[in-house]
Amino acid sequence: MSVERAAAFDFLGPKTLIGPELKPGDAAPDFTLVGGKGALVSKSAFTGKPMLISVVPSLDTGVCSKQTVRFNESARDMGDKAHFLTVSADLPFAQSRWCGANGADNVQALSDHRDMNFGNAYGTHIKDLRIESRAVFVVDAQGVIRYAEYVPVAGEEPNYDAALVVLRELAG
Repeated sequence: MSVERAAAFDFLGPKTLIGPELKPGDAAPDFTLVGGKGALVSKSAFTGKPMLISVVPSLDTGVCSKQTVRFNESARDMGDKAHFLTVSADLPFAQSRWCGANGADNVQALSDHRDMNFGNAYGTHIKDLRIESRAVFVVDAQGVIRYAEYVPVAGEEPNYDAALVVLRELAG
């Protein structure tokens, strides 16, 4: 049975999140997401390098768009030193369209729409809406979470600099 965290996220009022609140030092849970062409993608596809996981409610909203553009720029600057993922419950087709329209070709957009597998494991599944809350995770090459931020209000941005400092330290 999944953990439920009442009033953990404000999205037009307090919402319950399903899943644990992960912390630095925790093992990053496994996940299976859907890629742009419908292929299933698991956490094991991102081994060997640190990874930044940016979680957003929907790419088609202002703050989510800004967050993804910002991490896309950072991914471009870091080159192949780290994996950058953007996770939402948007359909893969919508993610691909958004990435193409916004030049977001340095992050990999992955969808949790199928079964909220990621959201349930990482504690970002908004129970009432079946979408993701806003969060950022940095995972080291060994699969340990080194940074975790659950943004408490939908309209607020994450602390980009704090997450990127940790990622850059891990990437060397």
